[in-house]
Formats: sequence, C-alpha cells, structure tokens
Amino acid sequence: MEFLFEHPILTFIFLLYLFLLQLKLVNPTQYRFEHLATQLKWRLQEGRGEAVYQIGVEDNGLLVGLTEPDMKASLKTLKRMAEKVGADITLLREREIDYDSDRNTRKIAEVLVRKVPDDQQFLDLRVAVLGNVDSGKSTLLGVLTQGELDNGRGRARLNLFRHLHEIQTGRTSSISFEILGFNSRGEVVNYSESRTAEEICESSSKMITFIDLAGHHKYLKTTIFGLTSYCPDFAMLVVSANTGIAGTTREHLGLAMALKVPIFIVVSKVDLCFRGTVERTVRQLERVLKQPGCNKVPMVVSNPDDAVTAAQQFTQSACITPIFTLSSVSGESLDLLKVFLNILPPLSNSKEQEELMQQLTEFQVDEIYSVPDVGTVVGGTLYSGVCREGERLVVGPTDEGRFLRLKVGSIQRNRSACRVLRAGQAATLALGNFDRSLLRKGMVMVSPKMNPTICCQFEAAIVLLFHAKTFRRGFQVTVHVGNVRQTATVECLHGKDELRTGERAVVRFRFIKHPEYLRLGAKLLFREGVTKGIGHVAHLHLWTDRCGDP
Repeated sequence: MEFLFEHPILTFIFLLYLFLLQLKLVNPTQYRFEHLATQLKWRLQEGRGEAVYQIGVEDNGLLVGLTEPDMKASLKTLKRMAEKVGADITLLREREIDYDSDRNTRKIAEVLVRKVPDDQQFLDLRVAVLGNVDSGKSTLLGVLTQGELDNGRGRARLNLFRHLHEIQTGRTSSISFEILGFNSRGEVVNYSESRTAEEICESSSKMITFIDLAGHHKYLKTTIFGLTSYCPDFAMLVVSANTGIAGTTREHLGLAMALKVPIFIVVSKVDLCFRGTVERTVRQLERVLKQPGCNKVPMVVSNPDDAVTAAQQFTQSACITPIFTLSSVSGESLDLLKVFLNILPPLSNSKEQEELMQQLTEFQVDEIYSVPDVGTVVGGTLYSGVCREGERLVVGPTDEGRFLRLKVGSIQRNRSACRVLRAGQAATLALGNFDRSLLRKGMVMVSPKMNPTICCQFEAAIVLLFHAKTFRRGFQVTVHVGNVRQTATVECLHGKDELRTGERAVVRFRFIKHPEYLRLGAKLLFREGVTKGIGHVAHLHLWTDRCGDP
C-alpha cells in the first residue's frame, strides 16, 4: 500500500476504482464481489452495525444517476453483499433525475444496510426527553413504545408512570425508561402484539432508550441528574403547539446546550390548534434557536425525504436542529419521527468504543433497589471497560473514603438477561446479599486494579450563567458532575473577589457531606435557586480525612 501511494498515477486509478464500486454495483466478478463484501463489513464495523450506501452519486456529491436496469442490478448486488455479512437492506429514498442528452430518466438511491441482531449486540442510543410540564412528553413516549394512539385524555402515558401521585396528577416526577426497537429491515419493534421487553431486544438491531424526565420546575434537580448521569446521546425537546415556549422550555433547552447534548424538537398537540397557531409556535422556536446564545439552524421536517436528510445532517453538524410537528392523538406526522429515529446514526464510532472497552471497568451507580428473592440491585451506566457475570469489583467511596469489595451476580439490560456489559451501555446489576445501606447514588463500582481519585475539594473552571447579585466565597450551590450530586461550598475564587453574570473564573469547591469520585475534565453544572453555572473539573485535592467545614 505504501508503494501504491508513492505513485500518483496508481493512486488515481485506485481511488477511481473505489469510486466506481460505490457509484455502480452491476454484475461484479466473484473477486470483486468478495472485495465489495469485505468493504461493507468494514463499514458496518465502523458504523457500529449500520451503513448508508448512496448509489448513483459521485464522491463530490454530483448526482450522476443510473438507468433503471443498472439500478435494479446494483440493488440486487448490494442485497447479496448484505446477506453474506449477515445484514439486511432498506431503501430509504429513490429519486429520478434527467441527466443524459437524450433526457433519459436516471435514478439515484440511498440504502440503509443494518446488521441482523445477534447475541444482544444491538446498537443502543439514549434519548433524553425534555420539555415543560403538560407538553405531552410521556404521552408521546407511550404512543411510540406501545404502538397505540392516545385517546386525548392521557391513556397512552399511564404505563410509563412509576408512582400513584403521577397517575393522579398526570405529571412525571421521577426518571423512567422506555424502549423502542427497529429490526434489520427498519421496521418498528415495540410493545404492540403483546411483546415483552426481552422479545423486543431479541428482534431489534437498533434500540432507542428514551429517558423520560420531569417537566415541572419543582423536579428540576431530577431532570438535571438525568441529563448529567445517564449520558444521553441526544435530547428531544417537546413543545406544546397551543402554549408555545413556556415554563421550563427555555431552561431545558439551555441545560442541553450547556452539556453539549445534540437536541431536536417535537411540537406536539397539533390536533388541538389551527394551522396558524402551529406555524406561530414553529416561528417562535426558530427565533429562539437563531439567537446568538444558540446559533442553531432550525430544519422543519415535513416529509420522509426531510426526515432522512435531517437524520444524516443532525450528527454531522452541531448547529442543525430538526423540528417535527405531530399529534399523539391523530398520529399526524408520527411516521416522520420514526423514520428519523430509525436512521439516526450513533455519535461515536467503533474505534472510540473499542478504546473505552480496553480501559479498566468503571460503572456509575444511579439507582439502588431491593428486589425480593434477588437482593440488592443497582442501576447505572458502564463508563469504561467490560463487566461480566461473577466479576469482582469494589464500590465507593463511603463516608470514610473507603471502597468495599463485592461480586456481580447477574446482569439485566433493557429488562432482559445479559452476560456481558460493554462500555457505554446501561444496565442493572444484582449484588446478592450486599448491604443496601452501604450504597448511595453517585458511587462508582470499579476494578480492584484501579486507583480511584476521591476528593472533598476540587477546582473547576466555570462560567456564571446567571446570578442575581454577586457570586463570592462562602456561597453554597448544588454541584452536578456525572452521577454525583451534592451541595458544595465555594472556598475561593482564584484571582477575583466576586463574580457576576457572564464572568469566568477558576473556583475551589468543598463538598459538605462526604467525598466523591471525580474525573479530571468532567463537565460540571451547579445551581442554587436562580443561580446557574457550568464548567469542567480542572484540579482535584485528594481526600484526607473529612469533608465539611475546614
């Protein structure tokens, strides 16, 4: 290969050959077919089980097009290639163009190639659901995951609620998870037809895990915990068409942007308003997104072609923000959102995933349960490494700054049994008779080989987003760093006596209760009342003997 790229003519011929492979796949020889299949296998590995082929399009984006016979032959070849590597193909869109001098119709096509699921190794994307109270978040998730439209009175959301008071008030106060699957042919797999969670996992090549967060301002700390702890890949902001941007909508949008979570918007309840009201809400959203603080490019999705384009551009450009207008009652434009979710590619590639898996095991503890006949169970996300049944780990830090030994009994991922957990995946781990009182949210379970850095004091480079007066030494705030959530005192501001809105500084914080495990460079968000700020961990003061006042 080095010899090849030392010779410009050979390089040109090689690149032209690769171009012809993608442009046209007509009647390949056996040798060329094997080469094409190998290339497809590599692309599927890079895309974590997914790849999109553009047939009839040059590398520079020029729409050349293929004749009808050539297009059929190319699709047939691509299907054979997919079958050889254990995948299926789905025609995303096909378009006719007039290119030759004879004005003969030529076609271009985009085809999704997706691996058939094997051994639960489906592609899993996490989507945090944000929005003001009563905007229709839980109802939309109920419709997507249950496969039945709402009756206009909230019937679809009942299966999502975890507490009696949520059912009585119709308002989410806790974090709940719902799953929506897509099989290798791009078809929706959900709870319709009496499927169980295990059957959905077995049938799906791609899984969307929705993290349903609270909309009411009273539960803001729960919403922030969901955004920082569960590491969502994307955020879906739901806005009611009849009320527009109201309540916590701006705050949730700001939180997602501060944490650099890519966001798309769903305007719900369009069945309750006139078209003019819906258009006014969309224009209001466009104005907010274009403001200097956001600098987004809104993209209204009105047909399947828009949905495919939005999904592809959404992850390629940080400024693109797709906007959907739909109804959970009439089902209007609901299919466009499904098309978007089906095609939405992962943010990280297989190389980044492999690098995380090579590191030592680190599991964030987000939830703690006591299950009859099982014992103590913890839920959370595996940040790095690989976790297997029977693995021995240490959990901490305790109030004394120690780590305790434990053994992982069994693992469940998306409510079905799983033997191996890989970096980036969320799951619940059974710990047997381990004393639940020794655990708390914010702890980590790590490999005994790791030397975890725990601290009570740390320094962070911050920017103060809003504060009514001045931010100074002695001020107490609630700090969110990953799954850590604890009140901390401002010990000092380096080089300054006080901060005002919009100013930056390096600040030293001290946790008031117990030590925490933190990573250098981790994103930080702090709040207290209307006071809010963001930043990252810049320096750790290692644990000595106690927290609280020095």
